[in-house]
Amino acid sequence: MFKSLPFALVAATILVGSINNPSATLAGTCASKCGSRPIQFTPGQHINVEIVNSTPNLIKIQKPSGTDTISLNPGQKLNLEQIEGTEPNTSLIFWNETGLSLQAIVSKPNFGTLRLELRPTLRSPGDRSLYIMDDGRINVF
Repeated sequence: MFKSLPFALVAATILVGSINNPSATLAGTCASKCGSRPIQFTPGQHINVEIVNSTPNLIKIQKPSGTDTISLNPGQKLNLEQIEGTEPNTSLIFWNETGLSLQAIVSKPNFGTLRLELRPTLRSPGDRSLYIMDDGRINVF
């Protein structure tokens, strides 16, 4: 009888502790706390990319597979039309002309548009590229 007493005390302690703190014992679903779904386009879809410079500095943008460097002034918007979703892993690189770090905020305002807003950040090294994968997924590096 005395051998089972420590086991009973431990079990009672756990039971009382879980009653006083029900959030620790109940598993929740992610239905209310999952966050937003990742942005994705249909493979092969034409994508219009809207780039917004929300920094106080000049930003440079380049599509490594063939465009020259494009300058984007503070507050300026740029539309890059008809980036093919079937191009193998299309990317855009961007940097702040003064060397400061950037934060890239991506959104999908409508069916065929990808919006890339570039903001200043204190995080180092910051974001430097947008990657549109051939399966339609969007990544920021």
